[in-house]
Amino acid sequence: MTSLRIEGLTKRYGNMNALDEFSLKVDSGQFMVLLGPSGCGKTTAVRCIAGLVNPTSGQIYIGDQMVNHLPPKDRDVAMVFQNYALYPHMIVYNNIAFPLKMRKVAKNKIDDKVRNVANLLEIENLLDRKPKELSGGQMQRVALGRALVREPKVFLMDEPLSNLDAKLRTYMRAEIKKLQKKVGITTLYITHDQIEAMSMADQVAIMKSGLIQQIGTPGEVYQEPANTFVADFVGSPSMNFLKCNIIEKNSGITLESNNIHLQIPQTSWTFEHSSDNLILGIRPRDVTILKNDDFIGIKIKGKISFTELLGDDSLVEVDIGVDSIRVTNIDPDFDPSIEKEVMIGFPYSKIHYFAAETGKRLMHKTN
Repeated sequence: MTSLRIEGLTKRYGNMNALDEFSLKVDSGQFMVLLGPSGCGKTTAVRCIAGLVNPTSGQIYIGDQMVNHLPPKDRDVAMVFQNYALYPHMIVYNNIAFPLKMRKVAKNKIDDKVRNVANLLEIENLLDRKPKELSGGQMQRVALGRALVREPKVFLMDEPLSNLDAKLRTYMRAEIKKLQKKVGITTLYITHDQIEAMSMADQVAIMKSGLIQQIGTPGEVYQEPANTFVADFVGSPSMNFLKCNIIEKNSGITLESNNIHLQIPQTSWTFEHSSDNLILGIRPRDVTILKNDDFIGIKIKGKISFTELLGDDSLVEVDIGVDSIRVTNIDPDFDPSIEKEVMIGFPYSKIHYFAAETGKRLMHKTN
């Protein structure tokens, strides 16, 4: 197995940087997901790695070999595209066999490899069909088979599930993850779908405007987001934010947000800060509509302004003055009527603090 390493990759189009000092390491056999909104540079990064785009500067290593100077066919990477890129006039067998034929592999070896891959992907019964006779999920498996049959050092997957319906996408997420673990090929998978990223990745690299914002396990980027962009992008519904002024007193800390006063005990205030204001973040799942006053944590009065049924869960939006808080931790028996006055609460331990000027996560104080 082989690692993938990118160092200081920059790609400029005129005055615009599609990638800006992009650096990333994917360990051997690892499933790395590159996550970010449309236009953030994900596809540019993958196309540079594949050799389809020449970077302005930076180095790309596959294993210990720098491959910047190598043409795509010599980089030993396989790419799975969003549109599958199957040859419509060829049957499935020939679509899968095509990269081996181009390398002039012996016919008997081609047959063995194609049938082994078809067996692995459970598409043996589709080998005589043409792409137009296949479902979206079947075409996706054929595209994976064509990539797998080459036994590449690295898999590059560019939004491979975006053309599938929601149910099939969920199924194929699990299938691709299981397949990758079975064959053990180093994989870089790009998506704008944070659910896809969180459910599939060993590690997630989150991008914005050509820059990597944070790299970590799905749990790390969710529980300890590096900045407000990551906090907002990862998690559904996204994190609630309140801009607050800091008022320190001997009895504790008061955070003031648009005439809402939030009392924080001194013992819970464990963050370094160099400004008189900050951004408080709290995830909707960590906010509760309270039944009584014996809750320990932040308590705020508000009025329900919006409700949405999310299958087994519900989303309730509560206005607290000029701001609003989204809540998903709701008792199934609660009646979320519009204009209903409620008390919401969230524990001190679930609060995230970010610098107002930069959006960066505030660090814990050290003793």
